[in-house]
Amino acid sequence: METENYTLKEIQDSDVNNIYKGLSDPEITKYYDVHFATLKETEKQMEWYRNLKIEGTGVWWGIYNKQNNKFCGAAGFNNLEKQHKKAEIGLWLLKEFWGKGILKEVMPKLFEQGFLKLNLNRIEGYVVSDNAKCKNALEKIYFTYEGTMRECEIKNGEKIDVDIYSVLKAEWKKYNHYNN
Repeated sequence: METENYTLKEIQDSDVNNIYKGLSDPEITKYYDVHFATLKETEKQMEWYRNLKIEGTGVWWGIYNKQNNKFCGAAGFNNLEKQHKKAEIGLWLLKEFWGKGILKEVMPKLFEQGFLKLNLNRIEGYVVSDNAKCKNALEKIYFTYEGTMRECEIKNGEKIDVDIYSVLKAEWKKYNHYNN
């Protein structure tokens, strides 16, 4: 998949160093359920990506700058439920690419993949309630806040709230920006 400035390539085992670079950074993983201290530990994540594909429960892509082929981050779908036509979206970027508009540029392609190729009716986003930057970003790309699941996760011994956002296929079709 391609946008004006980025190429999205399905994650392969050879991406392990790029995945480690992102998911070993405490600032990037601050609000995530995963963090890997070593390259070897990152193999768990690579296996997770492989299993998503094998089990038909999702797919993730590496995001690369077209100009220099530099890895910027990763995005994709997991927890895909074919019966209910829904999946959870995820995305993370290396710190040097924060605030550069990458999310706004790649999301139309991800919506297209989700709604047209995977035949989803609903794309969900789960965000730790304290993660204001992520919540603001989701709202800018037409996700609707649905509510807060109070103390629904425990991370580092602390109970955390998680907000749920979604975009429905019917809503997505309304946005001409996404119908190019």
